[in-house]
Amino acid sequence: MSKYIFVSGGVISGIGKGITSSSIAFLLKAQGLKVTIIKADPYLNVDAGTMNPLEHGETFVLEDGFETDMDIGTYERFLNQTFSRPNSMTCGAVLEKVIKDERSLAYDGKWVSLDYHVPDEIVTWITNVADEQEADVTIVEIGGTVGEVGNALFLEANKIMKARLGDDVIHVHLSYLPLPSTLGEMKSKPVQISTQLLNSHGILPDFLIARAHSQIDDVRIEKLSTYCLVPKENIVPAPDVEYIYDVPVSYSGYNFGKKIVDMLNLKTKRTKLLEQWTKKVEKIHSIEKDLNIAIVGKYFKSGKFDLKDSYVSVLEAIDHACWEQGYRANIKWFVADSLDDESVREELKSMDGVIVPQGWGSRGAEGKIDCIKILREEKIPFLGLCYGMQMAVIEFARNMLDLKDANSQEVDSDTVHPVIHLMDDQKENIENKKYGGTIRLGAWPCIVKKGSILEELYTKYKNELFDALPLVQERHRHRYEVNNEYRERLVSAGVVVSGQSPDGTLVEAIELPKSVHPFFVATQYHPELKSRFLAPHPLFMGFVEACSKECH
Repeated sequence: MSKYIFVSGGVISGIGKGITSSSIAFLLKAQGLKVTIIKADPYLNVDAGTMNPLEHGETFVLEDGFETDMDIGTYERFLNQTFSRPNSMTCGAVLEKVIKDERSLAYDGKWVSLDYHVPDEIVTWITNVADEQEADVTIVEIGGTVGEVGNALFLEANKIMKARLGDDVIHVHLSYLPLPSTLGEMKSKPVQISTQLLNSHGILPDFLIARAHSQIDDVRIEKLSTYCLVPKENIVPAPDVEYIYDVPVSYSGYNFGKKIVDMLNLKTKRTKLLEQWTKKVEKIHSIEKDLNIAIVGKYFKSGKFDLKDSYVSVLEAIDHACWEQGYRANIKWFVADSLDDESVREELKSMDGVIVPQGWGSRGAEGKIDCIKILREEKIPFLGLCYGMQMAVIEFARNMLDLKDANSQEVDSDTVHPVIHLMDDQKENIENKKYGGTIRLGAWPCIVKKGSILEELYTKYKNELFDALPLVQERHRHRYEVNNEYRERLVSAGVVVSGQSPDGTLVEAIELPKSVHPFFVATQYHPELKSRFLAPHPLFMGFVEACSKECH
């Protein structure tokens, strides 16, 4: 039987519940336990696929094609595990299940109640995941902030499970101690109030993680223990750290993982995971060399603020590869529709390498195409991801095939030369406005061309996820594809189709030979989604290697 750990957050959003959940899971895995994590999101969307990245951050696509919250990407990167649809539980999905059951008389004509049947369905979902994945420990991260209406049903399910399973269920509350600049004193009252809100749901936390800008002192620990009814030894300081991967090491320093194991009465066995992780973290902190890497995107500007969560998997994949090769990534952001400014174009040319990532719609398309032209002509290392590959094909068609009107049907539905067009099986979906969960999603097989840069990188930087060349499984999220009517002309102009679907109908990756360009690789798929802290993705490793050569 699985043990259960619920993780909640208080005071403000964005304080790191996903990182905390992942860190706890890693510390337990490092003690030889089989762990799974469920993200319980309070929003009414069934999945994250239709949400604007500026609203909710990146949509993370799982191997089975489910579109989910970015926190599950954090889980995969920390644990080097692959999760699936059941690991993502939204309030919308739970309500959908309850209503479907009611419509099919699964409740035998009873009055279906929000406060009984919905929490009961949440409990069933959690225990089913634990059983099916044969987990020693199942961690449930409750999205949102305690005190909101949205996550109350998940807290109710937590209370029910605690009542039923007793000591097999514990609760970790992550809360924030602000340090107002005008006062000069760290304040514990917000944490006390958030804990009281948690208590009002019938939940007394077993551990309190004290998030703060700096280390909390004994005075604050004493106050938190007294007013939050948590033993002092179960209050874990969590000051800001330079890298999120410092967190498991920091928690380990307070014996947090050991305390959880003891509280849940679990049997452990020794592994070298924590030692391996700690060595890599120490290596990161000793790095002194920088690489200047540009990202040309359109989903990070929101008013006066930069919201980098829109590209979190890309940023993490860059870091994983840079750290592995002894570099820090100095990221420079370029807004896709600002490249008509000559000073911006000159700054772009000074970069060691450039990534053109995913995107949707027409805004910024011309800027990305202009960017890729500069990178191709100036021989600056380039990695294109999904939409970035499509823009590279358009750039080739316009400037190498002299098809000046070449475009994507997504950008211009009436284009004379639709070198990127809507996939055949997507036309009906678009006509009927079936947007959610209908695009090409999840892992699909790709045949890697022999002798290509792609083959070289998957071979050179092989890990357990990529050990079956010439076939690789990579994750997708798109409706549009390269139009095969133009494929032969593109190849004759020098484009190498280095990856394609097994039946040869879909272009999955393109590149330019090294004799023409030091590194020009673009993929229809999203390699960033399969990069892990201890196992960087081969294509990002190749890109960083090329950037480092450019740097020197």
